[in-house]
Amino acid sequence: MKNAKIILSLVVVLAMLLSFAACGTTPANNTPANNTTPANNTTPANNTEPAKQPTDEELAKQVDELIAAIQVQERTDKTDEQCAAAKAAWDKLTDKQKELVEEADYFGRDTGDTKKDDPRNADNIGEKEILVVSFGTSFNDSRVADIKSVEDAIAKANPDWAVRRAFTAQIIINHIQARDGEKIDNMDQALERAVKNNVKTLVIQPTHLMHGAEYDELAEAAKKYEGKIAKIVIAEPLLGEVGSDATVINEDKAAVAKALAATAASAAKFDSVDAADKAGTALVFMGHGTAHTAKVTYSQMQTQMEKLGYKNVFVGTVEGEPEETALENVIAKVADAGYKNVVLRPMMVVAGDHANNDMADPEDPESWFSGFTASKKFEKVDCQIEGLGRIAEVQDLYLAHTAAAIKEATK
Repeated sequence: MKNAKIILSLVVVLAMLLSFAACGTTPANNTPANNTTPANNTTPANNTEPAKQPTDEELAKQVDELIAAIQVQERTDKTDEQCAAAKAAWDKLTDKQKELVEEADYFGRDTGDTKKDDPRNADNIGEKEILVVSFGTSFNDSRVADIKSVEDAIAKANPDWAVRRAFTAQIIINHIQARDGEKIDNMDQALERAVKNNVKTLVIQPTHLMHGAEYDELAEAAKKYEGKIAKIVIAEPLLGEVGSDATVINEDKAAVAKALAATAASAAKFDSVDAADKAGTALVFMGHGTAHTAKVTYSQMQTQMEKLGYKNVFVGTVEGEPEETALENVIAKVADAGYKNVVLRPMMVVAGDHANNDMADPEDPESWFSGFTASKKFEKVDCQIEGLGRIAEVQDLYLAHTAAAIKEATK
């Protein structure tokens, strides 16, 4: 009887085990049926691989693209944002990455302390304003020495007038704003500021060299505000009226020619232009050049130098317009005249990009320094990187032009 009970118990246990198996119960250490891994073995979303980081070259290219976006001559509603974005991207780069940026000089070149400058864009102008309009430069030291010095002289001579600044090159305004955080008005911004401040009499003093394309654009911009400002008078540029041909000269050209030649000779350690001539040294002045009809001004300045008896003074241009002012032609003239030493100096209001790069850069094979040196026709080539704006006699000429315009505006 006892054995029968044991056999019965085993049967019951076996039946229970078979029952559990039939119900499909999954042991605890097995994967539940509804959580099975898909057949394609897809990795769950929370196990994604980290995003690929941009290379140094890609980061440098991004900065170049941001810089290119603000190297434009038109201001838009996005300009402030674009300037800030370009600088922020540059600041995030390592020194190694910055070396890969093609436009590394845009932010990386040290051109002086911008804090020494004054953008002259304050309100509370009053009813009388002198707006000093320049092409502009992103070279901070040159901007202070060649533009601010002219503005300061005009302000000192006219204490009853508010002196403000405008640049006509938006591409330069953007560069200064992006790199240094200094905001300078363009022509429209400056004129709008004058209207907002209820200016009644506006005298515009261009620091431009001549009646060229920049001057024409300035005049067109001012014309749009004739109904908004009671009186607008535009003063003469530095060299005055253009004239019909290369023989036409005037008192303005004579004053600038004398001041420029004397300053260049003095900086080269000569007592006079004639002393430089006797020492076999030529003074070569590099202007900008232009396709505008005002390009005859450069030929007139050469005529003026000759009229003053400066046999060793030669005028050329970066653009080679007029043709006789092209680098190769100037080199030939200086060599043919027998001079063995050369002093290069800009005939520009500001010693900015053209003076530092197109004229004086020894690493640029197309620079004037490189051209004169490579010709093998000269024993010594020196560069003076100084603009016209810092010369006292030139500042006096601007003051005379401003005074004449004030007289016209207040009569």
